[in-house]
Order: sequence, then structure tokens, then C-alpha cells
Amino acid sequence: MPTSPHTTQPASRPNSKGGRKPAALLIDDLNRRLCRAHIANAILAIVLAIALVAVVALAFKQSNGQSEPTTTQTTQADRAARHQQNDPMAVGDIDAPVTIVEWIDLRCPFCAAYANQTLPTILQNYVDTGKVRYEFHDVAFFGDQSVDAAVAARAAGEQGRYVEYLEALYAAAPESGHPDMPRDHLIAFAQTAKVPDMDRFTADLDRADLRQAVQQSTTDAQQQGIDGVPGFLIGDKSVSGAQPVAAFSKIIDQQLQAAGH
Repeated sequence: MPTSPHTTQPASRPNSKGGRKPAALLIDDLNRRLCRAHIANAILAIVLAIALVAVVALAFKQSNGQSEPTTTQTTQADRAARHQQNDPMAVGDIDAPVTIVEWIDLRCPFCAAYANQTLPTILQNYVDTGKVRYEFHDVAFFGDQSVDAAVAARAAGEQGRYVEYLEALYAAAPESGHPDMPRDHLIAFAQTAKVPDMDRFTADLDRADLRQAVQQSTTDAQQQGIDGVPGFLIGDKSVSGAQPVAAFSKIIDQQLQAAGH
């Protein structure tokens, strides 16, 4: 019986380089491609995660809730403090040895936490004793309702009830998030704060000059490098975040000592 001309050749010829079959090489190549794809996907996931963290950090920064105080030397003390007689947005002796400036957004949850937990002690221990003058600077970092709330507080301040208005507003603030500030809420806060002339207050909510003042205050704060609230200038030290009483007291005492008190 004649033999096939191919019977002398192996059924599948070994690969001269590795002794592997072509099918195995294809599988290895596919595995390498899949491995590279997995690595690329992992790198992409890491990049996206870093970007997400950066976005969250930026949002968190504007409502500053740092657990540790950050302090830096500043040369803006004289420029930031108003030192105006009969300032409706300030409390304490105008000639007090130390001035505290606070930048607030009335929809900021950390501003509310500070106002409810820390500010009363600061006012009692330092402002009421003539050691500190305390000035509020409003900003509107969280939209039109932040402007509306700041206008309402200024309107209350024109009747001598600015701090009382802040107390009423912040007492109703949620523990997190930026609360809605519709007009009826703003009026209710004024009633709680015992603003004497409610008709005048309600009319003042529509005053263009008060709205422009809030917008200018926001612009001034940004030009001074304020990008998160609450922010503070204690003497010549800037402080970020809703810190506990002990953290503020330490810095205030240092500033008083530096001022010779």
C-alpha cells in the first residue's frame, strides 16, 4: 500500500523557539493582552479615585470642619478688621487689645456648629470682659439663599439684633448639609430674635444695597484668600475650621500676651 507523502512528518511540528504549539502561543498572547488591559483599568481606577477625593476635599473645604486648627501668620489683620464705631455686625469694645474676625456663610453647617458650641464661651470669657472685639464678615459661598440669609441678618442688625438673629438661625440648623432658607424661615428667625419692627425688617429683605453689601463682602473675602468657612483671624493669626473652645482659647491667650495683656 502506497504511503501518504505526509506520513513522514509529525502531525504538528514543534515550534523551534519554544517547543510550544501555535494554539498555546495564541493563548499566551491573549493572556498578556488581558493582563495589560487589567493593569490599564487599575491605573484608570486609581486616577479617578484621586480625582474624586480632590473634588470631595474641595467641597469640604468650603464648609470647613477640620478637627485640628490650622494657623498661619498673616499681614491682613488691619485690612480685615473694620474697627467701626456702632458696627451692627460687631460686639465688644472697639479698643479691645485683640480683634477676632469671623467669616461666615449662614447656610454652613460648621459655622452653625461653632456658633452653637464654641462662640457663647468666647463671648462670655473674652468679649464680655473687654479683652476681645468680635467682628462678623458674611460671605455667600453656597448660592442665592446664602445671600438672602445674610441680607436678613444685616436687616436684623440695623435694628440692633444681628447676633441674636444669628443665634436664632443657627439654633435651627441641621447637623449636616446646607439648609434651605426660604423667605418665611428668614422672617421666623427675626421673630425669634425679637427684631422690634417686623414690618421694617420684611421690607428690608428686598433692599438692593444690603444685597450688594453681601456680594461685596464675599468678593473682599475671596481677595483676602478666604475660601472656606468658618474662617477666623484672631489678632494676626488665621484659623480654619469649627474648633473647640480650648483651641481658640489657646490662640486668644497667646495674642493677648503678645499685646501685653
